[in-house]
Amino acid sequence: MTIATFRSARDLDASRPAAEQVFEDLRQRIITLQLEPGTAINRAALQASYGLSSTPVRDALTRLSEEGLVEIFPQSATRVSLIDIAAARQAQFLRRAVEQEALRILAAMPDRDFVPELESMVVRQRACAAAKDHDGFVELDYLFHFRLVELAGAGDLFALVRRQGGQIDRIRRLHLPVAGKMREIVREHGLIVKALQAGDAATAQAQVRDHLSRSLAYAATLKAAHPGYFRD
Repeated sequence: MTIATFRSARDLDASRPAAEQVFEDLRQRIITLQLEPGTAINRAALQASYGLSSTPVRDALTRLSEEGLVEIFPQSATRVSLIDIAAARQAQFLRRAVEQEALRILAAMPDRDFVPELESMVVRQRACAAAKDHDGFVELDYLFHFRLVELAGAGDLFALVRRQGGQIDRIRRLHLPVAGKMREIVREHGLIVKALQAGDAATAQAQVRDHLSRSLAYAATLKAAHPGYFRD
């Protein structure tokens, strides 16, 4: 499938680098599966839609390639990469390690005044789940996990986790519409917050470890349902 339309040039912010904005826009479309795995990217159409020269578009695609989200074939084609389960497993390993350590630090804090903020996110996610607002739900999910790491004083590490996590993020997005999945995520977030509030590091760590493992545990089922999305 060849991409026909993209954001228009009027959506670009003149105060920010164009390549960064194209990268962010395309990355979001890839992670949310608006641009499906295997989709061909027409560079000329991209340039025309954004009203840009070839350089910022090329730079954005290069960054996406470095994250494993697109494949660039010189003098041939550029395509959204297929989902790589092996790479997703490595990203899962990294994220679990970072977040478990973050929860250990948070649970040991004498003043856990961050708990109401986390509880509020859980409430808002529950509302998104009830409304079947997938985009809003995913945005809050990202914010919830980012704040866990940031509150522990390691917010910059989450940028590394994000760069490595494109494959597993697509698996999670593919898994999200499964009946009951959003409710399960909300429940597990609530249990993590409850353990933090009690200062129970072991339980909080066990909860986040299991929580971050569930979508990948369904990878084989998702691959069987969407064989064209996955790398062999």
